[in-house]
Amino acid sequence: MTKIGWIGTGVMGAAQAGHLQDAGHELYVYNRTKSKTDGLVAKGAVYCETPKTVAEAADVIFTMVGYPRDVREVYFEGIFQAENIAGKIVVDMTTSEPGLAVEIAKKAVELGASALDAPVSGGDIGAKNGTLTIMVGGTQKTFDAVLPFFQAMGKTITLEGSAGTGQHTKMANQIGIAGTMTAMCELLAYAGAAGLDFDKLLATLGGGGASTWSLTNYAPRILAEDYTPGFFVKHFVKDLGIALTCAKEMGLNLPATAQANGLYEKLASEGFENDGTQALMKLYWGEGKRPER
Repeated sequence: MTKIGWIGTGVMGAAQAGHLQDAGHELYVYNRTKSKTDGLVAKGAVYCETPKTVAEAADVIFTMVGYPRDVREVYFEGIFQAENIAGKIVVDMTTSEPGLAVEIAKKAVELGASALDAPVSGGDIGAKNGTLTIMVGGTQKTFDAVLPFFQAMGKTITLEGSAGTGQHTKMANQIGIAGTMTAMCELLAYAGAAGLDFDKLLATLGGGGASTWSLTNYAPRILAEDYTPGFFVKHFVKDLGIALTCAKEMGLNLPATAQANGLYEKLASEGFENDGTQALMKLYWGEGKRPER
């Protein structure tokens, strides 16, 4: 049994932390909205008042928060303020900036600790089922130490390289998802306008070259007019913004990703930032209502 710290118990984090708790580890938790830790506390987790107190209580500290600014605050104003941080491992599973991941790793080494950046893919379904894809940046030694914990949360777990490479891999992932989400919405819009049978459509396309994770997992939600978040629109806008900034720094032009980002920014500006990413369909179908046949 290991003393595990978990900071950030939202849609994803609560499920991930729950898997570690179910595996028998001692869990110390913090979330800005305390009530979001209630389920874990009811199962025996200890609530801590600050990220610093989580770091002081635990040996391995995971973070899963919203934005790079939150990551910076949690680490540099919280976790790294713990007097006994030396010898501990910190793992940021937030999708954040590669440069910030490098900065965190360097500071951890200065303090005698070690760090991994380990963003994930798979959404709320993957978090709940423990089937996430986990993309890791850091040293082999630290990765090996944390691997058993990752295995409680995910199925595809890869050390991509040094600090920051986990985040760069996640950016590549988000670029791919941006393309499949826009394609899915536009093929549904086309099919609706053509009067096609949606059930037949999904069965047909799901067995061919147009099959994607987005089509399999999000199209049924759209057809059920379910726009609850497995992954928030506002967080996807954040991710695509990071990806485009990194691309610009590397001298790359990604016009399709930029267009997808523009669509999601428009969706957020129209008041749907707290919907799931499948709410992009609302730009094609008013209020996300599927057309009547």
